[in-house]
Amino acid sequence: MALNTRQVSFYMTQRNKGLTQEAAAITAGISVRSGRRIEKGHWQQSGDRHWRSRQDPLEDVWLSDVLPLLHSRPQLSPATALEYLQDKYPDNVRRTLQRRIRTWKACHGEGRQIMFLQQPQPALRALSDFTQLKGTVITINGCPLEHKLFHFRLEWSRWSWMRGVIGGESFTALAEGVQEALGQLGGVPEEHRTDSLAAAWKNLSEEDHRDQTECYAGLCAHYGMTPSRNNSGRGHENGLVEAAHGHLKQRIRPALLLHGNNDFHSLNENRLFVTQPVLRHNQRNHDLVRQELAYLKPLPQRRCADYEELSVRVSSSSTINVRHVVYSVPSRLIGQMLSIPIEL
Repeated sequence: MALNTRQVSFYMTQRNKGLTQEAAAITAGISVRSGRRIEKGHWQQSGDRHWRSRQDPLEDVWLSDVLPLLHSRPQLSPATALEYLQDKYPDNVRRTLQRRIRTWKACHGEGRQIMFLQQPQPALRALSDFTQLKGTVITINGCPLEHKLFHFRLEWSRWSWMRGVIGGESFTALAEGVQEALGQLGGVPEEHRTDSLAAAWKNLSEEDHRDQTECYAGLCAHYGMTPSRNNSGRGHENGLVEAAHGHLKQRIRPALLLHGNNDFHSLNENRLFVTQPVLRHNQRNHDLVRQELAYLKPLPQRRCADYEELSVRVSSSSTINVRHVVYSVPSRLIGQMLSIPIEL
């Protein structure tokens, strides 16, 4: 048992008064065995240790690898730094690294975002939204990629799926993203919520508004989900997915730093790259995801149509105009109305 100096001093005072070891120990509130150790000079002082009880597992890598990485990329999270170190030094201790980086960030890092927790229910709701990696330019073979990120998230277990989309917040991008996410998840929640996405709820004309709404309603009906949206001007009602944008982008940006550049050979390669940080995020919530899967409804036998159909009339010059692009068609179709599927 560790002793403090007051106990030792009081014990020795009682012994100097002539008390026996047993009596002095009882008076000082210690054991007789501790009294014997005091008289032999073998007692251990209590209090905070100022020495290590074991070898520092980061001794060989903290100065040479971790600190230079933090100074050059201070936005790196402990999880990303750990994954980087585990590739080079598989035997590193996770808790030691996280504690060390947490201490460093507390002294030298930036302020952190404040969040207010809510109480969702399993399998009740999924949320979808589009976001951007602002301030980060992604290129395909050196050419800037104008794209957004579609984000699907389960409200209860925080399971997420994210993919890059081009062409804006279209119904095609929404349908592709939702169906890909549900396929990866392997189940269907009761409700699918968005904010006032143009791809789901509104468009420029009344006719387009009806078509888009019917397409989105058909998508949700195919999967047995109830479509919903937050109240107009109440963006915080979709906050569970919007707040999560930042968490996933905080994983994607450091992954780009470790990748060495922001250039990819194709959009598909970029999409595969984005999925890796998302999968790591899902792995951290593995237990909750497994619990929620038991409550999800099964997937339908087939996917729903994830494209838009445009109705265009063939002109007298045997051409059609599809979104300001002119195409030639067989002359026998002149005057006919054609339905054109528009994919992502």
